[in-house]
Amino acid sequence: MTTLFPPALKPGSTIGFYSPSSPATHFAPKRTQRAIDYLEAKGYRIEPGALTGQADHYRAGSIQARADELNSLIRNPDIDCIMSTIGGANSNSLLPYIDYDAIRKQPKVFVGYSDVTAILLAIYQQTGLTTFYGPALTASFGELPPFVDDTYQAFETVTRAHRIPLTLPNPEQWTEQFLPWEEQTQAKQGRDNSQTFHGQGKVKGRLIGGNLNTMTAIWGSPYMPEIRDGDVLLIEDSLKDIATVERLFAFLKLNGVFDRVSAVLLGKHELFKDGDTGRTPMDVLREVLNGQPVPIVEDFDCSHTHPMLTLPIGAQVTVDFDQQAIRLLDCSVSDDS
Repeated sequence: MTTLFPPALKPGSTIGFYSPSSPATHFAPKRTQRAIDYLEAKGYRIEPGALTGQADHYRAGSIQARADELNSLIRNPDIDCIMSTIGGANSNSLLPYIDYDAIRKQPKVFVGYSDVTAILLAIYQQTGLTTFYGPALTASFGELPPFVDDTYQAFETVTRAHRIPLTLPNPEQWTEQFLPWEEQTQAKQGRDNSQTFHGQGKVKGRLIGGNLNTMTAIWGSPYMPEIRDGDVLLIEDSLKDIATVERLFAFLKLNGVFDRVSAVLLGKHELFKDGDTGRTPMDVLREVLNGQPVPIVEDFDCSHTHPMLTLPIGAQVTVDFDQQAIRLLDCSVSDDS
């Protein structure tokens, strides 16, 4: 499969947003508007999806309505970037109805995270187009400074024309503090940031992965890319209890994933529920690996926490454990200017 790269975003590019699962524009209209205002102030044009402000109980609309909203943005020649508003639990329902032919004919920047992993991986698998595990409109750009600024800078750097190799930043602070979205008026409390490199030397491979819980919902389908020898695997999750995390890590082991990947990027787990064990997700992963020597970057900042880095799915990366650096080797967007 030939890897495709979407046109780079520029000042004045148009971002269309959609709600493939949870109805964030309905239950968090203030935060959504704050996100729109923020991106417009950065010079983008914003195009709302057809389901903006709507809800069908737990979702933004029926499966067909959500697919139609997404396809309308895909087929719109004036849209340069398609960004989800939030995740949820049901993005995988849309996969058979996405217009992949239109995506091949007119590639765009597709970005989101969490449950939208299903759509990002499906587009990559069906078309070869690099997609971006990164911020969502309401969830990410509705956040307040300083964290929203770090998230934006990472997004802009990766989705605009840039030199390679590109070393990913390590944010100075991070947060997982929960504040009610429609009531938040102040910045969240930050904590000193760190990520730990468990390994030696340097590995190179294709970046693949996303939200692990969502990946299990498309595993074995035509929409899930095969994990190949040498891949660098990104996995992250949110609000899970330790028993569920053990089950998910064991799922990867039973499917031979840890036998194939060259490294794992283990994202920060937002508000992890350790069951009073005092153990971390890294502790659980070590137990599941049972001594298997898999290089791991622990507490990577591409997850549900703030700020969030932006990663190109399908691009080549290096993980340098000696220099404690992660570098993008592909420019992941095409620059025709």
